[in-house]
Amino acid sequence: MNCPRLALTLGEPAGVGPDIVLCSARRETAAQIVVIGDPDVLEKRARRIGTTVELTEFDPDAAIKPQMPGQLCYLHQPLVQPVEPGVPALRNADCVLAAIERAVEGCLTGHFDAMVTGPVSKSLIAGAGHAFSGHTEYIARLCGDPIPVMMLANDFARVALVTTHLPLNQVTGRITRRRLRDVIRVVAADMQAKFNIGNPRLLICGINPHAGEQGHLGNEEIEIVNPVIDELRAMGLNLVGPVPADTAFTASSLENTDAVVAMYHDQGLPVLKSHGFGNTVNITLGLPIIRTSVDHGTAFDLAGTGNAEETSLVAAIDCAVDLVQRKWRR
Repeated sequence: MNCPRLALTLGEPAGVGPDIVLCSARRETAAQIVVIGDPDVLEKRARRIGTTVELTEFDPDAAIKPQMPGQLCYLHQPLVQPVEPGVPALRNADCVLAAIERAVEGCLTGHFDAMVTGPVSKSLIAGAGHAFSGHTEYIARLCGDPIPVMMLANDFARVALVTTHLPLNQVTGRITRRRLRDVIRVVAADMQAKFNIGNPRLLICGINPHAGEQGHLGNEEIEIVNPVIDELRAMGLNLVGPVPADTAFTASSLENTDAVVAMYHDQGLPVLKSHGFGNTVNITLGLPIIRTSVDHGTAFDLAGTGNAEETSLVAAIDCAVDLVQRKWRR
């Protein structure tokens, strides 16, 4: 089978992104990994955490070969300001975004088969004057504004989110029939298109405790969730719900379930991460490209200490390779 070529962004250079990229390079990978970032950061961070790596500048015309242990190929994305681990520099925010943009462009033009992203600081990028609520929405804009859906997955379950990074008091106002309908359709379509699942079974969580208990604990299920589920079932989608969130993740509920659709961030992700934090992958559905990411943040306190764990990045890389190979098999 052909060897995929993946773009890997370092993320926030003062965080653990460089650390975990270096640690992930200790193993052989069934793909060519092209790190988009500043090689000077990688060299200095490698010395600081006591590891060695052979850096080679990316040659797009060279044969695509799997990454060997101790080697990294890089596409130079220079920084404006020198990096001190754990000390973010506002002036480097534009460079972080430029790396994401180059990865997306490479995927859209076919130079890369998928992209994997390291963790970024939303507050830092916003503080530099950019409208940035997260990778998911930013990459979607670069792809022409499709409807992106954040899904996290591990060996326990796949959980897609109707709303993402919102204060809790804004959640119900954002869950409209249109939004819920769009998310469910994207999840169902990508379970087929990206995961090769013919008739995906989706479990839809309720919004309120006990899924509203027939209106005694809220009317959103009656007014929004039930009508959308009924409409999409009539179109042939295999949907279960609305299921109370406190029982949605039991073994009997998850049996034969291909993905859970949770209404908000902390409804589904705490359960998922409790069954595999560090091995969970963030996958963006609804895009014309394949994008995976780590399930954690920048962890400035761990940057440069040698204590950062690369397991989530390794899982994200392996997931991207798997999705590319599934695509090639279709």
